[in-house]
Amino acid sequence: MTPAEPTLHKRIRSEISERILSGQWPSGYRIPTEHDLMVEYGCSRMTVSKALAPLVDEGLIVRRRRAGTFVARPPIHSAVLDIPDIQTEIMGRGEPYGYVLLSRTIRVSSQDDDEALDRAVSGPVLVLECLHLASGRPFAHEARLISLSAVPDAEEVDFGMTPPGAWLLGSVPWTEAEHSISAVNPSRATAKKLSIETSVACLCLQRRTWRGRDPVTHVHLTFPGEAYDLVARFTPRGDKD
Repeated sequence: MTPAEPTLHKRIRSEISERILSGQWPSGYRIPTEHDLMVEYGCSRMTVSKALAPLVDEGLIVRRRRAGTFVARPPIHSAVLDIPDIQTEIMGRGEPYGYVLLSRTIRVSSQDDDEALDRAVSGPVLVLECLHLASGRPFAHEARLISLSAVPDAEEVDFGMTPPGAWLLGSVPWTEAEHSISAVNPSRATAKKLSIETSVACLCLQRRTWRGRDPVTHVHLTFPGEAYDLVARFTPRGDKD
């Protein structure tokens, strides 16, 4: 006795999953609309919805209101205690990396700047706003302060071509770093730059670094929650194994 044919919604789910996992539909690919799938499989909207819902739960697809349904980006796993290079990590998972410098300003630091950098004396700062892209789509928004008192060479760098994080990692030794991680909804301005709604949950990473006693940089990175997570492995204090 031959086994019964899988119900239609299971077949739709299986075929879409196979296209994603095989790489036929890559990360960021906009999958056919519910209407298109209804026509392709000759079924009702309820059947299509029943097929797609588990794929959302499994993290294979994401639905964006008014934009459509897309193949999800696999999260980047980055150690909390490390300083990641976004370009290297995106390229490491096989996606083209892109970068846009949105603004560049030099000014005397404000009180808020000094608090962000954790320094007592004001001085010149380089203020940068950037957008990182994966496969041509916004991946992370970056707002960064660089202390020109600690890193005067930064003033001459063409950050229109070179991401500041990558340059700092390669050019400026650091001795101490601090991470602050939170879940936020983006501001209207940031959401617009990331091409998401203000209701989308985002991971916010704030980091500052020092060289000796000199504050070097403060960066505020905003990632759509689906794109990035942070992990760390550690052992209890005093564990000698």
